[in-house]
Amino acid sequence: MEQSELFDLMAELELRGMKAAFDEIMANAVKRQHEPQHTIGELLTAEISEKQARSINCQLTIAKLPLARDLGDFQFEARRSTRLWCAISPLGASSLSSVTPS
Repeated sequence: MEQSELFDLMAELELRGMKAAFDEIMANAVKRQHEPQHTIGELLTAEISEKQARSINCQLTIAKLPLARDLGDFQFEARRSTRLWCAISPLGASSLSSVTPS
């Protein structure tokens, strides 16, 4: 069976992981003279790994978690709650300057 026919069958069966790993696994199998069972096992393992990764990505998308942010992107001056805290804090904003090094 031709490789294009195999890829068509993999696409029909939605074996994306197996299709993506096929060339590398087959080249490795030929080079190391693996048994057919070993090669099929590697292809199936690649498929399982890809399905698990897709499942996790789908679950993360459904969870609608907030985007990751860095402190570098955080605008401290624009945070109203920080200014409010400084204004009503018994220590006041002046105590913050005494705590932080110059």
